[in-house]
Amino acid sequence: MNAERTFPVFAAAFAIVYVIAEQWNFALMTYHPRINAWGLWAEAPRSGPAMYWYGWIGTALIGAVLVSLASLPFTKSRRLPAWIGWAVPLAVIVAFVYLLRAFFFR
Repeated sequence: MNAERTFPVFAAAFAIVYVIAEQWNFALMTYHPRINAWGLWAEAPRSGPAMYWYGWIGTALIGAVLVSLASLPFTKSRRLPAWIGWAVPLAVIVAFVYLLRAFFFR
């Protein structure tokens, strides 16, 4: 496996899957900091706020690995441009600023 061929795919897929996981709360796990407890999937808050960020990262990691593995046959014969690994995550940052515009621009 040639890692330089799959890294741009991984970076782009990670960013896209992260947005999907955050928007629809597809969290692999939930952390409840007040009671120092972990839960599987997205759980409702228990005795305080729940942290879904770790779960979103886990979901994005698994999704990006699966997309990268699925792209291996397509990237064997040709190399993807490296800018894909940067352009898509930057576009996702712009998308998050738009989605969280009420927080940034009150």
